[in-house]
Order: sequence, then structure tokens, then C-alpha cells
Amino acid sequence: MPKIRVLVVDDAVVMRKMITEVLARDPQIEVAGTAANGSIALQKIPQINPDLITLDVEMPEMDGIQTLTEIRKSYPTLPVIMFSTLTAKGGVTTLEALSRGATDYVTKPANVGSVGEGIQRLETELIPKIKAHCRHLRAGDPPGDHTQFVSRIKPVVLPQRTGIHPVEILCIGTSTGGPNALAEVFKGFPGDFPIPIVVVQHMPPMFTALLAERLAAHSGVRFQEGRHGQVIEPGCGYVAPGGKHMEVKRDGLRAILQLHEGPPENSCRPAVDVLFRSVAAAYGSRTLGVILTGMGQDGLRGCQHLREQHGQVIAQDEKTSVVWGMPGCVVQAGLADAVVPLARVREEIVRRALGSRVPRAA
Repeated sequence: MPKIRVLVVDDAVVMRKMITEVLARDPQIEVAGTAANGSIALQKIPQINPDLITLDVEMPEMDGIQTLTEIRKSYPTLPVIMFSTLTAKGGVTTLEALSRGATDYVTKPANVGSVGEGIQRLETELIPKIKAHCRHLRAGDPPGDHTQFVSRIKPVVLPQRTGIHPVEILCIGTSTGGPNALAEVFKGFPGDFPIPIVVVQHMPPMFTALLAERLAAHSGVRFQEGRHGQVIEPGCGYVAPGGKHMEVKRDGLRAILQLHEGPPENSCRPAVDVLFRSVAAAYGSRTLGVILTGMGQDGLRGCQHLREQHGQVIAQDEKTSVVWGMPGCVVQAGLADAVVPLARVREEIVRRALGSRVPRAA
């Protein structure tokens, strides 16, 4: 079985060495080459024919965004994972890179002087992403195919649904590929959408606030990063802050957000399962859940809770998912009421949310 060939692009010698050392430890990956800037990287791509590129966002001469733009002109499907600093500036640039065709991103270790800690971080975050995005090389399947979790999921036995109830809240969970998927879903979304929207996107602190700003700027929904104790309102969207779980709790006739730093679930905080479980308890059958592209199986248990309360679930299909892990697990477990391509998710949400509230014509 061929190894995954990676081109490492970073102007910092210490980062090139650290990434190379991490990747060399895995028997399924080899570093085919390194480059200190974008210009050198563009020269090396046709020479070494990499399966994936790691690309630093901030570099002299030709930065990551410029390099990515040039890569996409000749290699539109070559996986590119951006390396970004965990700062507001890094978040802005990362979201810009994702919108321009970057496949994924990893945040740099906060202290590269701590080599052991940095290496451990990269092993945990980078290697699974490389394998997920290059899975087609090992399995003979197209990119975006299911992760190792999906085939192991057993169907869940659900109680018989007694009927479809009016939808009073929309909850969405996503991870890898999520920022672009969310932008697609909410582009042209009804500005007068009559229910609140709560979202978990696996992202670090600062990045989630920037994501909420970007979604608000490009949709008719008033998105913001969720705040503890905030009353949720119809037509508004709330993105869970990075590093905190977000839950929805009833407070009399109101529903409020509760943020906390409880243990990670599915190695995630915020976790989709935490949000969906709380929404299922607060809204029951009047919940519409959506699972978009993402790695792993976060959201599986949350969707089970939701369906057990007779709520509805939409899952993104395999073909249009960057990684069909989270939605794939939900589909495999038999928890999805509808499995649709990304281009139809908005239509399906509106149909189920608004159709349940409007009397059918005779």
C-alpha cells in the first residue's frame, strides 16, 4: 500500500523540522519534500507530485493565501491543510483560506519552544486529518468517503413517531469542511426565519467569533457567538464559543444559553452531542437537527436523543461532504430523516421548519 506523500511548506525551520519529525513517525506517511516559501513550493509540486500539502498561512515573499490561490489554478482537488496561529489575525486568514479552497486547517502549537508538547499536539491533530483527506489513496474510494467509524455503527431502534410537530428550534453540528458548508447553507437564507438557530462548529477560541461574524455578513440571519445566560430569539443564530460547551435550557417561557467548560466529549469542546442533548431535552419533538460534513462521530448520540424525543434530523450526503464521518455515522445508525447534498440542505431545512408551521392547503 503506497504511503501518503506530503509536501511541508513553512518559512520557520523549527516548524518544518517538527512537522517532518511527527509525520516520519507514522508508517503510512512520508515527507516527500519541504519548502521555505510559496514560490519554492510551487516549483516542487510537479517535481515530487505530493498527495497533500501542509501550508503555513504567514510567510514572506508569497504568503499562504497567495500560494493557495496559485495551487488551486493547476491543482483544484489537491488536499491543502493550512497552518495558522491561534490569534484573531490567524483566524481571519484561516477562514479566508477555507473560502478560497483550502481543505482544512491546523493551529500551530502555542509554544514551539516546547518541542515535546508541540509534537504531541501535531500527532493528535494533524495525522488524523492527513489520513482522512487522503483516504481514497488507501481505500480506492473517492475523496470525502466515510471514516473508519462509519462502517462500525449499528442501526438504532427508535420509538414509533406519532406525527410531525411544528419546529421551534434549529440545531446544527459540523466539523471538517464546516465553515464553507455553513456559508453555503445560509447564503440566501430567509431573513425572517421564525425560529432560533444554534450551531456547534469544531473550532478553537477566537475562530468561532470570526465565523459568526462572517456568517452574519453573508446571510440574512443575525449570527453571533453565544454568551452565557443569553436569551435565544427567533431569526438569530448562535455559534458555540471555541473551548466551551454550549447548551440550551428552559427558563420559564424563555430558552437561554448555558456555557461551561465540562469535560470534552468525543475529544471535542464544544461538542455537538452536548448541544443536541440539551436541545432535545428543552424542545423535544419540536427540534430540527442538521449534521453537516465532519470527521469523527460527534453528534451521533445527540441525534439519537433527538430522535428518541421524536425530533427530526437532516444529514449531508457522502458525495458533497469533505469528510463523511459525522453525517455518515448518523445515516448508518438510521437516525436521519433525510440525506441530502449540501446544495439542498437549505431547501430541506426551510421545507421542514416552515412547512410544519403553515397549514396545508385543502
